[in-house]
Amino acid sequence: MWLLILVLGAALLYAGLVLVTVLFQTKMLFPAQMAAANRPLLPPSTERLELMLPDGDRLAGVRLGPSAAPKPVLLGFGGNAWNAEAMALYLHGLFPEHEVIVFHYRGYPPSSGTPSAEALFADALTIFDHLQQKIPRTIVAIGFSIGSGVAAYLAHHRTVAGLILVTPFDSLKALAREHFSWAPTGLLLRHHMPTIDLVKDRQTPTAMIVAGRDTIVPARRTEPLRNVIPNLILDRTISDAGHNDLYDHPAFAAAMQEAVTQFEASASR
Repeated sequence: MWLLILVLGAALLYAGLVLVTVLFQTKMLFPAQMAAANRPLLPPSTERLELMLPDGDRLAGVRLGPSAAPKPVLLGFGGNAWNAEAMALYLHGLFPEHEVIVFHYRGYPPSSGTPSAEALFADALTIFDHLQQKIPRTIVAIGFSIGSGVAAYLAHHRTVAGLILVTPFDSLKALAREHFSWAPTGLLLRHHMPTIDLVKDRQTPTAMIVAGRDTIVPARRTEPLRNVIPNLILDRTISDAGHNDLYDHPAFAAAMQEAVTQFEASASR
């Protein structure tokens, strides 16, 4: 009898863990309130942007840098816990001569709505189309971590001058299996980002920058991308960096700047 009780208890515990993972997967993938709490102080020259979506939700964003610059616009998509303003400020520090635009993801205050992979994908196209309608400009898409999937989606459906993937993964499903190998993630995951399918056979000039000590997106989840990106103009591993401290490394800044310089050179040919 005690063995039956033990087995039933273990089964109930497992079912409870799976249920919690299912119910809270959106909050774990998209910690909107955590990102909202990390808003930096922006310079007075910052321009606040607002974009109304067809369903009535609102996206809030920021623009930094010279808006009349002849250089490509850098359109950023941050990691799941990145604040859009922090990413814009970071990119502006790397590229002060470029116009930098970053929007808060849907559901990330002050943007409204509910975040999801599908919503982030759709919003990326809406943002791009809106920018092109106002003043057609050359755009480089930059994605950090989960934002790499969003940037890849944009580059798959629109023409961009370049694509920078920072700590990207081959697919969100495969990455979920890495961290929740005990759960049937293939059946339960509601958010899908098949980055490998989005970059496959696309001729967009692409740069990939990864962290050598990344435990959140391990090398085996990035490696498959190298085999399918046909125009990988820069592939850089910052060997002594982790997933979250990568951005503090001078070698990362140098790789980012090298990638944008190569995009600009390619566009001028």
